[in-house]
Amino acid sequence: MSTEQREFQTEVKQLLHLMIHSLYSNRDVFLRELISNASDALDRLRFAALTDSTLMPDEALRIRLRVDPEARTLSVEDNGIGMNREELVRDLGTIARSGSAEFLQALEQSQRNELTPELIGEFGVGFYSSFMVADRVEVQTRKAGEAGGSDWESSGVEGFRVEDADRVNAGTTVTLHLKPAAGDGAETNYCDEWVLRAIVKKYSDFVAYPIHLTIEGQDEPEAGDTPLNSMKAIWTRPPEEVSEEEYKEFYKHISHDWNEPLLHVSTRIEGRFDARALLYLPSKAPFDLYHRETAIRGIQLYVKRVFIMDECRELLPEYLRFVKGVVDAEDLSLNVSREMLQQDRQIQSIRNHLVKKILDTLVELKQGEEKYLAFWTEFGPVLKEGLLHPDAKKERIFDLMLCATSHHRSRLTSLEDYVARMKDGQDTLYYMTGPSRGVIASSPHLEAFEEKGFEVLFFTDHVDEVWLEQHPPEFHGKKWQSVGRGEVDLGSEAEGGKGDEGREEQKAGYSDLMACLRAAIQDDVKEVRLSGRLTASPACLVLEEGDISPKIEEMLRQAGQDVPKVKRVLELNPSHPLLTRMREVFEQDGTDPRLSEYAELLYGQALLAEGGRPANPAEFSRKLTDLMVKAL
Repeated sequence: MSTEQREFQTEVKQLLHLMIHSLYSNRDVFLRELISNASDALDRLRFAALTDSTLMPDEALRIRLRVDPEARTLSVEDNGIGMNREELVRDLGTIARSGSAEFLQALEQSQRNELTPELIGEFGVGFYSSFMVADRVEVQTRKAGEAGGSDWESSGVEGFRVEDADRVNAGTTVTLHLKPAAGDGAETNYCDEWVLRAIVKKYSDFVAYPIHLTIEGQDEPEAGDTPLNSMKAIWTRPPEEVSEEEYKEFYKHISHDWNEPLLHVSTRIEGRFDARALLYLPSKAPFDLYHRETAIRGIQLYVKRVFIMDECRELLPEYLRFVKGVVDAEDLSLNVSREMLQQDRQIQSIRNHLVKKILDTLVELKQGEEKYLAFWTEFGPVLKEGLLHPDAKKERIFDLMLCATSHHRSRLTSLEDYVARMKDGQDTLYYMTGPSRGVIASSPHLEAFEEKGFEVLFFTDHVDEVWLEQHPPEFHGKKWQSVGRGEVDLGSEAEGGKGDEGREEQKAGYSDLMACLRAAIQDDVKEVRLSGRLTASPACLVLEEGDISPKIEEMLRQAGQDVPKVKRVLELNPSHPLLTRMREVFEQDGTDPRLSEYAELLYGQALLAEGGRPANPAEFSRKLTDLMVKAL
């Protein structure tokens, strides 16, 4: 058949522009596309040979990169299935046969999973990424089992030429006539051996066939020359065939973490689509774990062992971002974009599977206390971020949670164990938040709870302030209650309401003094009242139900929000000698200036007890010193 010249449709220029400038911001991926096509051609040959063994070549299946620095050409060769002339025109004319509207419609449909374009290895969209780096592209190919070959050539502008050609062996050679070097170092030199080695290592290291490199002008390599890729896609191998050392080395390779992983998890998804995953739990948290603006090396996405992206955040929720690993999907497109990933049903199914697998693994790990404690110490605060996500399995996170408590101040406990130790008739999980375990343990808020034998959970992470503010769901039918909120009357809960009459009389006897003290510090507190939670300390600050905590208030202000000041309630201990003496002073002279000073000192003391600080520390110190001088 004579030479055939075909014209591109008018829209092809727009489509090529879209490919080069929109779908491929990183030009290096052109080599990934060509190697992937070559790998797919080898896969198809191997499949065809199952029914026709004569199709298999005498030499081993392989991919070769061939570089001619003087001519500035880069070729990608394979001895795979190849194409005949009809297939060559059809496959390399995919864009030429599709108008812009049809092509964009296909992309839109693929986002909804109504159409999954078989772009891998079909020399369609991916093939045209070659024109990012080449002025002209030639393809020479021969179909396995057929005689003769064909040539295809195009500059990617007006159209393409197809003609018959002589080719001895089956397979395909794609030759790129590279664009002239800029000379200023701005353009990557794709004739450079080490540039090609780096690209193959990054994108195609786990392609199942050896990728060799030949530089024209250098000695021809021997048949057994060393491949550029490792071909060690260990996630495709049965776990029993992979050593622990291999798992550890692979983890270091993908994570750039020199610490050994805590554990690894292999899993496979089978059904309407196939995917494999090899996941790792690190042993140490990276320094940038809480820096959302930085790129975290998390889950790498592969399609048929071809690298797609380094950080596929769509595969795991934020609260599992510490997990490292690889997901290899069989049916996704190589040209998948971030927007497509967010809509793709397969990605969502993979995500759901991975989340369940990880949480199940953590539940199993929790049975080994020491190893799980190491995990929780590093990543517990991140895992608790899941309590802020509406779609998260909150009950599973509660099952995995470890807390310090007033019962075991040197150990951590699970919520399940806390519930098992609850007093008869107790229907509330008591907790307190604070800057540190030590500050909470010495808080005045705990005094009545400890005296009555009620255990209190301690929460010290920043995220705790947030999820506990959002009315968390019950755990085993038990509600959550902060010991620093609202009025507490443990006596009535434990003793069936005995002593209510006496407490009302006590409140009435102190009501005038409470009003006097509130007037002195009304700019700082909402109310001054007698406390049911204090037994030893003179004062503490509590929030009313529904008010945001000081920590949340501070976080909102740091985020630039205009938040009105939230006043708390100053609670005083009616059995403390100080309050008894203040009542005597008030009864003698309700205008005694010492009362306002005592009110300010009690307020400052309550702030210090919870780890805070007075608004004017110097003034507080001066008043305290004056009081000490007068007392001597």
